[in-house]
Amino acid sequence: MSTRGGEGPVLRISGVARRYGIHPQTLRLYERQGLLSPSRSRGNTRLYTRADLERLEVILNLTRDLGVNLAGVEVILHMRQRLAALQGALRQLALRGGEGVGEAGSGALVPVDRGPRLPAAVRPPTRT
Repeated sequence: MSTRGGEGPVLRISGVARRYGIHPQTLRLYERQGLLSPSRSRGNTRLYTRADLERLEVILNLTRDLGVNLAGVEVILHMRQRLAALQGALRQLALRGGEGVGEAGSGALVPVDRGPRLPAAVRPPTRT
């Protein structure tokens, strides 16, 4: 394991394959599918950072443990990125003092105004 400017420990493809018990071709497939994006050395060797390994662990959990196919993994990873971006935006709004946002950003339940309620005679029946 070597290190690379500020990215933390870096492993080559053979070390990653050995550590996770997968074939190097599997890692290449994940890269071709766009699921992993390892950096490259000057000699064009794939270098996996800690963030790459964390992402690989998510991929392996989804495929091995949950039986998700690679197309599903791609969708899930995209949704995780989108969720993280939205959470970041929500935190920024909370820091700016957005009305009601600070409460929601703290994890507390916040009442939501859903407009006027229909009279009981007009509401659809509920299941019991």
